[in-house]
Parts: sequence; C-alpha cells; structure tokens
Amino acid sequence: MNVYTTDKIRNVVLLGHGGSGKTSLAEAMCYLAGMTKRMGSIENGNTISDYDKEEIKRKISIKTSLIPIPWGENKVNILDTPGFRDFIGETEEAVAVADAAVIVVSGKNGIESGTKSAWELCEKRKLPRIVFVTEMDDDKASFRQIVQDLQELYGKRIAPFHLPIRENEQFVGYVNVIQQKAKRWNDKGTVDKFDVPDYSYQNLGICRDALLEAVAETSEEYMERFFEGDEFSEDEIRQALRVGVCDGSVVPVMMGSNTLARGMYTLLADIVKYFPSPDKCKCAGINTSNNEVFEADYNFAKAKSAYIFKTIADPYIGKYSLIKVNSGVIKPDDILYNYHRDMDEKLGKLYTICGNKAEEVKELHAGDIGALAKLSVSLTTDSLSTRKNPITYIRTAVSKPYVYRQYKAKKKGDEDKISQALSKLLMEDLTLKIVNDSDNAQTLIYGISAQHLEVVQSILLEKYKVDIELQRPRIAFKETIRKKADTEYKYKKQSGGHGQYGHVKIIIEPSGDMEQPYVFEQTVVGGAVPKNYFPAVEKGISESVKCGPLAKYPVTGVKVTLYDGSYHTVDSSELAFKVASEQAFKKGFMEASPVLLEPVASLRVVVPDQYTGDVMGDLNKRRARVLGMNPVENGFHEVMADIPYLELYEYDTRLYSMTRGSGSFSYEFARYEEAPEDIAAKEISAAAE
Repeated sequence: MNVYTTDKIRNVVLLGHGGSGKTSLAEAMCYLAGMTKRMGSIENGNTISDYDKEEIKRKISIKTSLIPIPWGENKVNILDTPGFRDFIGETEEAVAVADAAVIVVSGKNGIESGTKSAWELCEKRKLPRIVFVTEMDDDKASFRQIVQDLQELYGKRIAPFHLPIRENEQFVGYVNVIQQKAKRWNDKGTVDKFDVPDYSYQNLGICRDALLEAVAETSEEYMERFFEGDEFSEDEIRQALRVGVCDGSVVPVMMGSNTLARGMYTLLADIVKYFPSPDKCKCAGINTSNNEVFEADYNFAKAKSAYIFKTIADPYIGKYSLIKVNSGVIKPDDILYNYHRDMDEKLGKLYTICGNKAEEVKELHAGDIGALAKLSVSLTTDSLSTRKNPITYIRTAVSKPYVYRQYKAKKKGDEDKISQALSKLLMEDLTLKIVNDSDNAQTLIYGISAQHLEVVQSILLEKYKVDIELQRPRIAFKETIRKKADTEYKYKKQSGGHGQYGHVKIIIEPSGDMEQPYVFEQTVVGGAVPKNYFPAVEKGISESVKCGPLAKYPVTGVKVTLYDGSYHTVDSSELAFKVASEQAFKKGFMEASPVLLEPVASLRVVVPDQYTGDVMGDLNKRRARVLGMNPVENGFHEVMADIPYLELYEYDTRLYSMTRGSGSFSYEFARYEEAPEDIAAKEISAAAE
C-alpha cells in the first residue's frame, strides 16, 4: 500500500440499519476502485468486509471492518460497521475515529430505526454526512419518498444531489440536480450524457428547490439572494456545499445500486470533493507532563501520537491494534510510550488492514488509520505517544451491557480454556463483561442483547473449540427475618476418647441494617461460655449467613446475641461451638418469621412516543411500578419504573419486538423488597428439590 499524506486521506464510516446495504456498498466501491475483479456478495459469503465465519453464517456484519480504498491520488479509509444494535460497541469505536459518515438507507425499506440511530451518532460527534440510498434497481424503491421522509425528520439540511431515471422498469441512469443534466450508464461502466426526460422535470424541480434552499441556509447573503429569486451559479452552489457539508448544515442525498455497482463512482468522487481531510479537522489530547491541552489536529509536524480504537485478537489472523495517527508520522521500529500502562511499546512493522488481510506500509501520516501487530500491553482506548511528550486522548465511551446469562462449561475440564478464550474476546469487544457472582455460585456474562451473547457462544465453539451453556441466571435473592426468636442448641458427640461438646443460647432478631449480613454481640456473664470460644460462635454465624435456611440464599439484616450456654472442660472445642452456633442460627432463623427479599432495579426505557402505551402495559405485566414519563429529544419519551430483577429476563427481546428496534433501556440496582408469596414459595420449593 502506498503512503498517503494527511490532505489525501478521507476517513469515512458506513452507518445504517442492519440489512440496508453497507457491506455490499463497500464491496461495490472496492470493485469500482479495481481492488477486486469480481464483486463478492453476502449470499455467497465472499465479501471483503464480512470475512468472519460467524458473519458468513448469519449473513450480517458483527465486527467493524477497515477497507482502505485508493481513489485517484487519495485514499478513502472505509469503516464498515454492523447495523444491528447488538454490536453497537463496534460502531461506537468506528465513529470515534471517523471524520465523516455515509448513512446507508435501503430504497425498498426506507427510513428505519437504525437510520435514526446513525443520524444521532453523527449529531453527537458532529460528523459531516451523506445519505446514500441503495437498491434503486428494485421496483419497490422510492427515492422521492425517502427524501421527503428525511426532510420531515431533519428539515432543510437535506439536499438531494441526484434523481433516478427508470426505463422499462430498469434503473438506467440519473439526473444530476446541481448540473440539471441527465446521465445514462453504458456497457463500458461509464456514463453518456443525454437530455433530462420530460417525466423527470417535475421531480427535478422539487429536488432543485430543496437543494437551493439547503445552499441558501449556509449564509445570510445566499439566503437574501434566494428569497429575491436570484440564480446561483454551479460554482457558487458547489462552494456553498463544500462549506455546508463540512459543518453539517447540508446533508447530500445520493443513490445507486450496489449489485449493479452504479452510483458508487459519484459517491467516491463526492466523498473526496465534499468531506474534510483530517488536516481540516480538530483533535486534542492532554499532555500529562504539564496537564496542558495538546492540539494535535492531525498535524504531521507535531510530536508523534496515536489512539488505539480497536483490537483484533483472532486465533487465525493474529493480534492487531488498530490506530488512528493523531499527530506526527509513525514509522516502523518507533518506540512509543503508553501513559495508561506506564510502559514503552517497540513497534515492529506497520500495516494497513483490508478486511482480514494485512499489508505492510512504510509509514503512517497524521490522520491515517493503520495497524500495529503484537503490542505487549496496550489495549483498546489507550493512547500512544513519546516519553518526551506523553499525550493521552479521551477514551471512547461504549454502551454499557445490561443483558446477562449464567454460563457453564459443557465439557468438564474446559474452564481454563474458556477463561483464556473469553479474555481474548473481552480484548476485542468492550461491550462484553464477565462477573463472578460468588454469593449465588455462578459466573455471569454480560452483553448488549441475547443475540450478542449467542454470537459469543458460537464464536467460542467455532474459533476456540470450547462449548459453553448459557442459562437463565440465578437472581440474587436474599433472606431476612421480621421477628425475634430465642433459641438454643447443644452439640454433643461421644465416640471414644475425647468427645465434642458445645452449647449456645442465642437471640436472633432484625438488625435494622440491611447493608450488613449480620451483627454479632455477646452478653455472656459468669463464664457460661468461655471467651476463647466467642470467635468460634461468630464464625458459625458468618458461615450460616452465606446460605440461608429458607431457600439457600445469602442472609442479610440480622442481629445475633450470644447470652448463655455451657461447656465441658475436656470435650469442648472451637469446632463444637461453631457447629452449635450454626444449628442454633438455622433453628432460630426459621422461628423468627423468615422472608425472601428480591432485588429491585430502577429502570429507564427510552422509546418513540407512539410506543409508550405498549411499553407501560408490558411493564405492568412484569410487576413493575411506573413512576413517571418525561419527553426527551427527537420525539422520544423516557419511562421510569421500579422493576424486580426477576422480570428483566429477556426484556431486551421484548422491547425490540414492541418498538421495532427503536427502544433502549438501562437500569441500576435500587433496593431489596419482600418477594410476593407466590414468588417466594416457588424459590423455596426449588431450593428444597
């Protein structure tokens, strides 16, 4: 791969709903740029970006792929991202290093929830964007409808650049709205100019007005001229568009057919023409030696620095750290300092990654995206710089996982292999989390959705040859008491020689402190129980509260007072008093009106206005208490509720189904509440079995 200077680079992320055509668009671009002789397809499983076996099997993108496309003197770094929210972490990582975005919309399916999510990501990062409508070769595709829907959602920023031309139900060409000229594709893959068809004039007028209105919005002078009916020259339009697209005030809408590789030439040309190169973008970190802002701004003349935005840890491909060079020029064998790990990393060769292929490159200039192999300590979101100028950049915030399952090895003895494989997956995917829930004797795996966790399960089997079983997690119930009980237990055992003797009398009652499992006190007088056995009694209590007598859940909020007992000068021992206190605790606990407590979460559900009724109805069925509803931006509402953790199981799947993928939720632990009788009875029965 050639070396490209900063002004010749464009970093573009492909965003959009799952199945809208991002991967096939990237494939068509590669074909048009001469990178492949034949276009691959998702159906055949031979595209450049969806190379993973899991992606080929499921026919969806699961990971972000980097595809550097040479286009004339320029290089367009395409970041092809997954469209389904299950893999949102991959998309967030890519958006963090992109300088612009192409939002891909299916001409057949129109605006979908993923389209709106993509727009919101661009708004959040202030990314310039182009909307590209695919599948225009399909009879059901409606470019005009999509433009209207976009204008209703996002107003006068929407500027249609093209109009499709159909003849005999075939997608044969387009009208360039800026030039007001028609072009037809020929057998050579180029275009022939011809007169705008009569039937296109009405739509051309509508699109031209929308385009000029978007241009007029870029300055007060243009706005005045627009209202005065003044005509803009083509040069004036293009100049205004360059400024407007870069600052986000104009969003071009283009179209084409991925399968026919039509429309990609103008898209690539306009990416180079209208999107900013990195040297036109801002980028700042902190110089940790003096805590001053370091204005990197992708300046090749400044001290070297880079940001690791993604890690590939594949058993077949190897480990690569994908970086964006934020300043300077990085070369092979450079030594860069990782401030977060306080260690130097000696770089070997530099690479650019294209799908699953790594190609060596002599150097990476500021603003370029490349890869470093086998870094020893550096991880995703770490910063690299020189020791003389130690720079750190803001870490990418990725979505927090809320869906979890209990997992176990299907084959005994695979635990270590599973642990090693998961550590590699955790390195690649920041939205995965492993939690050891020792209280309930289970290991939990957290992800974005049930499908996300199923994909992880499949990858473990396919790539790492280890099989895990995903199960419904055991909810962290707790046990406590409502009354006071006075009880005793005498442990007496004789089996020849020294026997065992321990006798305790205890009072067990609610402590009032639900944060602590137990409070232990002793009020023994007259030496009925010698002081040296007090620790053994407390140890018996501390062991007992780990697995309660009611349903084998941890105990909380109890106070145990040792007030009397007896001992034997020869047979008494620490073990005897420990056993006696354990048995006394169990007996007293069951006499003190025991109850089961269930954890309750504070839930926040964000959905479009039209789904709030369905969401609240479903929450009521799940024993939730709806606390209120507030409007948030873009026609969404947040529903606040308290809900038992037991009822959150498979909520992600239900919410997706109810809101067609447009709803999201988050929650955090609130408190424990007494479980209803039917729930408690079920848990107690299960424990008995």
